[in-house]
Amino acid sequence: MRYFIELSYKGTNYHGWQIQPNAISVQEQITKAINTITQENIQLVGAGRTDAGVHAIQMFAHFDTEKKLTENDVRKFNSILPNDIVIKSLKMVLDTTHARFDAISRSYEYRILLVRDPFYLETTWQLYQKKLQIDVMNKAAEILFEFEDFESFSKVKTDVKTFNCTITKATWILQGDHLTFHITANRFLRNMVRAIVGTLIEVGTGKISLADFRKIIESKNRSEAGLSVPAKGLFLTEVCY
Repeated sequence: MRYFIELSYKGTNYHGWQIQPNAISVQEQITKAINTITQENIQLVGAGRTDAGVHAIQMFAHFDTEKKLTENDVRKFNSILPNDIVIKSLKMVLDTTHARFDAISRSYEYRILLVRDPFYLETTWQLYQKKLQIDVMNKAAEILFEFEDFESFSKVKTDVKTFNCTITKATWILQGDHLTFHITANRFLRNMVRAIVGTLIEVGTGKISLADFRKIIESKNRSEAGLSVPAKGLFLTEVCY
């Protein structure tokens, strides 16, 4: 039987989602918890792979088991898991349903705090030294809709067959001292959101122009784009099926 789980995690203490040989990952912690309850050796497949330090408000994963599970097992899983990983729900699905390949869109937020605050150190990038032109950053974000190939914002060494993504939302929202970039696409390349944010920040500080931003995308060259911003401000917020 195949089951889908919905979960959330704070990624500060983990080396990303994917199981690593010499580091603790979210996937490893959840797999251990499920194996403890089912007394099996399950294979957990996530909707995506978040990098070290990245958080998830909503993530999905699937696994197969011979054991009949109910919502009551969610409580059992959570009793074993660390406090910074929470399984929210569990449901049986068709054997062909796939957490990664059946997802039609994913949404991320990148959270910036424009002041210093010790209570947000692990969940925001605190950028209080620079003055940002947020209206110009939003104009630059709209340029993303003109393109499909985002090789300029991808890690150089990656095994993807195509750099094409369809971005359907890209906007900055300021609420008090909290500045958040919202982006939705059918798929994302490795490090893509953090590279886009880093480049948009350069637009906001006046380091590059709107025309420069367009040329960076057209160049298909990662070295032309801005720096990758810190992982701690990035949240996977929604996966749609």
